Amino acid sequence: MTTRGVLYVHSAPRALCPHVEWAVAGVLGARVNLDWIRQPAAPGTWRSELSWQAEAGAASKLASALRGWQMLRFEVTAEPSATAEGERYSCTPELGIFHAVTGIHGDILIPEDRLRAALVRAQSGETELESELTKLLGKPWDDELEPFRYAGEGAPVRWLHQVV
Repeated sequence: MTTRGVLYVHSAPRALCPHVEWAVAGVLGARVNLDWIRQPAAPGTWRSELSWQAEAGAASKLASALRGWQMLRFEVTAEPSATAEGERYSCTPELGIFHAVTGIHGDILIPEDRLRAALVRAQSGETELESELTKLLGKPWDDELEPFRYAGEGAPVRWLHQVV
């Protein structure tokens, strides 16, 4: 079963760009040449977007392939399919990686056990419930990535289909 998604590389140093392409190609099984444009939100960095189609689970593989580079900001989304929920991965150098399951309308679906754990931490006084919920919804990642998303409006998007 296949799914579609988008890779947003929000900022990468120029020297890292070919490595990003190589890692993405390794996951998708096809040559990748991204259209890199300057990222005005972080001078000296570059941004790109890629729409992809591949086997379900490709979003997690893309996020895993890219997560090790400290200077990279990215997001990977995957649409829900007949056999899998949608997914969203966000990664920043400061916060690391965030993962969320998404429904057919793009809403974040928080598993029951994660909600229960947040309640326990809040009830024990370890943290505030509002803080726990904002983390479960990915708000710290959204706050950090928003200037990079805005700076990328109007950027070209290319489609790549996995070679099977």
